[in-house]
Amino acid sequence: MRNVKTIPFQEAGNLIIASDNSGAIGIKKDDLVLAPYETIAYYSFRVAVIECMAAGGEPVSVVLSNFCGNEAWEKLTRGIERGLDELQLKDVVITGSTESNFSLQQSAIGVIVIGKKPSGEMEDFIFNEQSQLAIIGKPLVGNEVIEQENHIVPLSIFQEISRMDGIQVWPVGSKGILFEMNQLSKSKTFVKDKMITEVDVVKSSGPATCFIAIYQESVEPEIRKLAGRYFHTVKIMS
Repeated sequence: MRNVKTIPFQEAGNLIIASDNSGAIGIKKDDLVLAPYETIAYYSFRVAVIECMAAGGEPVSVVLSNFCGNEAWEKLTRGIERGLDELQLKDVVITGSTESNFSLQQSAIGVIVIGKKPSGEMEDFIFNEQSQLAIIGKPLVGNEVIEQENHIVPLSIFQEISRMDGIQVWPVGSKGILFEMNQLSKSKTFVKDKMITEVDVVKSSGPATCFIAIYQESVEPEIRKLAGRYFHTVKIMS
């Protein structure tokens, strides 16, 4: 299920609300994956902002829920600011709160990205015989996100491709490429054995380390140029 909500307003268009959570990842001794707070905030923001933008939202605010302690707030906001800088978003407000009454044994945060969009429903994804499919980036999870950062598609590339005409994009989350494709498509059912590609279509993509691109063949050269080494073709067998 898409982790995004559209709230209509008669005069102001729509609010697009997307969110992500992170737990047991951080610098506490009981965390299962050790990573700096700036890093975990960046990747949680990344998931939420990609979902917001894929739904047509222009981010206007970020809400941070911090369960890591007061001392983590500045590091967490730096991670969010890193993502905003990559997207060249200058006027996005960061707000939120910290659980300061009790100390948790493991690190945890929540990030909400709020965007605005002109009136209109989110368009359905259409896949037909003329459609082409690619994965931009590589599905990674856990320590792989730190160790194989060079395979993670940059936010700036997602932003450029998402703004192209004749293309539909959606981030891949923890349930993998195959799951996302079947959630997006109402006209076709996808099965693993008929998706020919060099990436693992059932593996978790953790913090949206890759995204799906559906497009017509005529725009593929431009997509390949923008995506560079992050581009992975997917052939659908009949």
